[in-house]
Amino acid sequence: MLAGLITFYWYRIINRLNSPVLVFDAAGLALFAVSGAGKALVFQAGPVAATLLGTLTGIGGGMVRDILVMEIPTVLRTQVYAVAALIGAAVVVLGGMLHLSPSGAAIAGAVLCFGLRFMAMRRGWRLPTARPPEEAE
Repeated sequence: MLAGLITFYWYRIINRLNSPVLVFDAAGLALFAVSGAGKALVFQAGPVAATLLGTLTGIGGGMVRDILVMEIPTVLRTQVYAVAALIGAAVVVLGGMLHLSPSGAAIAGAVLCFGLRFMAMRRGWRLPTARPPEEAE
């Protein structure tokens, strides 16, 4: 509903973006990564487990979407996707470890995750890839 309202009222801004679907995907990634990590903490998961569960929760929806449209999942390409989810989930876990407000840590994690993913899309940031060793001549 929120995405529909934003699109309805701010159509000119959304229309100027290269791919509005990817912007909403970045928002979904952030929200699911943060909520997954928060839910894991509620169920007494350790910090590493909560961070990983938050990351998996975030990237899971995008993987299913990509598979259903018969594309290679974004997370398996060199794009900054899982790293953004990992950072967002880690902020929530660190906020819990530092006894910060859960909602404040969730907002900070979501904003950081979304911002990183959005900037990676806008600027074309990619993760490094391994290159085969050069053969000796």
